[in-house]
Amino acid sequence: MSSAPVTAPANAAEADGEQPAKSGKKKLIILIAIPVLLIAIGAGLWFSGILPSLLGMRHEEAHHEEAAKPPVPVFVDLPEMVANLNSPPGRPSYVKLSARVEVPKPEDADKVRGAMPRLQDMFQTYLREMRPEELRGSAGTYRLREELIARANAAVAPARVSDVLFSQMLVQ
Repeated sequence: MSSAPVTAPANAAEADGEQPAKSGKKKLIILIAIPVLLIAIGAGLWFSGILPSLLGMRHEEAHHEEAAKPPVPVFVDLPEMVANLNSPPGRPSYVKLSARVEVPKPEDADKVRGAMPRLQDMFQTYLREMRPEELRGSAGTYRLREELIARANAAVAPARVSDVLFSQMLVQ
């Protein structure tokens, strides 16, 4: 009988089976590196703008059209308001306020004018609850503006008021 010569492993590491472990680590590295590399390439193409144009997305064109046509706000003047403030007895305090509201859509300006009595009532009611020290400084003016914007939006809904601009504010 002819028998094939049996070869012994060249070193003890091959005899213990470490060769399959090395190739397993290489496969694992390749399986992790390929998706990471593909994600990095895809992100690079996306943020450079190449991938969106290949996919037919015109995000930049739509953004430029919106930026090219800025909305023209409309300003609606409010009648001058004088309100007594919530002050201690024996020392009356008043606020005199001239303001205008900014409406982002021109078609909403008529809705704001139509809701003017409600708007004045909400402003007057809020001003009467304010204390003179709450109106001091720029922080007080800012808080007043934010509160008046919220009340104006409630009064003229579904129209929208984007800002309240003070022409004159006198606290006495």
